[in-house]
Amino acid sequence: MNKSDLPAIQYTIWPADLHGHRFKVKLHIANPNPTGQVLQMAAWIPGSYLIRDFSKHIESIEACGASSKKKFTLVRIDNNQWGLPANINEPVDIVTTVYAFDNSVRAAHLDTERGFFNPTSLCLAVSGQENIPCSLAIVNPESASTENWTVQTSLRKAKTDDRGFGYYLAKNYDDLIDHPVAMGEFQIVNWNSNNVPHSMAIQGLLHPVDAARLANDLQVICSCTINLFEPKTKEAPFANYLFLVNAVLNGYGGLEHQNSTALLCRRDQIPQKQIPLDESTYREFLGLCSHEYFHAWLVKRIKPRVFQPYDLQNRNHTQLLWLFEGFTSYYDDLQLFRSKRITLDQYLKLVTDNWNGVLRGPGRLKQSLADSSFDAWTKYYQADENTPNAVVSYYGKGALLALGLDLQIRAFSKNKKSLDDLMHLIWQKHGVTLDGIAEQGLDDLIEALLGSEFQKIWGDFKSRYIYGTEDIPLQKWISSRVVSVNSKVQTKLEKIKLQLGLRHTDTNGWLKITHVLDGSAAQEAGLAPGDLLASINGQRITTNRWDKVLNSLSEHQHISACFYRDDLEHERILVLQPSQLPMQYDLIPAAK
Repeated sequence: MNKSDLPAIQYTIWPADLHGHRFKVKLHIANPNPTGQVLQMAAWIPGSYLIRDFSKHIESIEACGASSKKKFTLVRIDNNQWGLPANINEPVDIVTTVYAFDNSVRAAHLDTERGFFNPTSLCLAVSGQENIPCSLAIVNPESASTENWTVQTSLRKAKTDDRGFGYYLAKNYDDLIDHPVAMGEFQIVNWNSNNVPHSMAIQGLLHPVDAARLANDLQVICSCTINLFEPKTKEAPFANYLFLVNAVLNGYGGLEHQNSTALLCRRDQIPQKQIPLDESTYREFLGLCSHEYFHAWLVKRIKPRVFQPYDLQNRNHTQLLWLFEGFTSYYDDLQLFRSKRITLDQYLKLVTDNWNGVLRGPGRLKQSLADSSFDAWTKYYQADENTPNAVVSYYGKGALLALGLDLQIRAFSKNKKSLDDLMHLIWQKHGVTLDGIAEQGLDDLIEALLGSEFQKIWGDFKSRYIYGTEDIPLQKWISSRVVSVNSKVQTKLEKIKLQLGLRHTDTNGWLKITHVLDGSAAQEAGLAPGDLLASINGQRITTNRWDKVLNSLSEHQHISACFYRDDLEHERILVLQPSQLPMQYDLIPAAK
């Protein structure tokens, strides 16, 4: 590709040091601001609401004239910003060395097995020039061990070799950072959904993937979601879509992008030939795929107005994450059921598990969904030992809210309308047009869909369940003709665990308490996070013996607990009471 064909902003990335986990990045600026060009490294990545200060991984940064090679001094403005001198009369090259050993979907990673990066972790933004086109050149690593590496990304190719190394183009900086890049050896699964090419590029598997099963399952899931948003045209908003999957021993998560997603999962969650598959873990993986794919509409194209544009130097607050993440969490499993990937029984169990999990969290009575969304930066994404007592998940309760609103819409309209109709309307008004939703933007859409008579119901719904902290009364709204709602019949062990109200982990053979729930027997007895539980009623406690010892207890007896705090021995009496049991439910198909 001729240099004259390249845009004014050019990035070149070398996987320079596989053993030391370092990328080398060159930023070429054809027209630096004559008053002093400012360079910025993103402090966070869209879709993950935590200040991460990616600049902390920059080990070196230098600037010089692209032609003269004259070195220029970069002035530090703050942790994430640098300034070039004024009156530079030639193009400038900025060269950085960036450490990359984060195996999550949010940052960058490089070793002898794989390379991965989000451009937010490697590519400095050129302040004032973020809206002009830019290019990204990816250089083949100079190592014999990488001779079979290819590049997988949804960025638009300009000129690449048959392995994908070479030049890519982006409309602007925001477009650039919305395309993660993976390098290494992949197993590729291809399929078409609604005539749109889809691919899944998988790293980390030890055996051949069952491509036929994956393609068959994902094809119908993706088509189901396309058809939800475009029931008439059945057209996707992208020309192709890529799932980038990193399969590891232990890990789980995903991050959405406009026509791709980066996923992290366990190896045993993916079907492989001649290898036994745990179907429940595979369903969990399909749910992750469904969730991130749904975000291609709800988050990447339908956005909160405050995200237009993103301010990547500061927290961007919205009270609407219950909509963007909660509604997506409702639909991710629903789409599995609609596409016949799971049965009704399996779907209802997923709903019930989430419902009961939310009801077990004391934080749901203290924090509203609106506040949970707004405070995501400092509370949800910075969880600590008190999080279950102070925070409600806008994912979990947000999914229940979506189900509740769906039931209310169906009841009001006598099943003539549903939440699907609202999602389609949101897509037409705010997705197709890319016009962000205002914080109260749902009000007008709901009135347009259901008329003014529904506004009283909607106002009460918002006040109680979005801005208030009341439990969503699904047990009152679910039709008994379709699904039966019953109080969950719990075993003695389940009851005792709920009454104790503590969470724990294994630490060098000790059972270490990580969380103590408000109102629980553990809290009332004075146990605290960090305590090492040694025995219960004289029986030694370890993680492996936990269930056995608890099963030996009576439901209403007093329990003597011996534990260590700061290496000092303590003993407390725990009293199990019925009031410590949160309400729990079962959902069962009415025909049964």
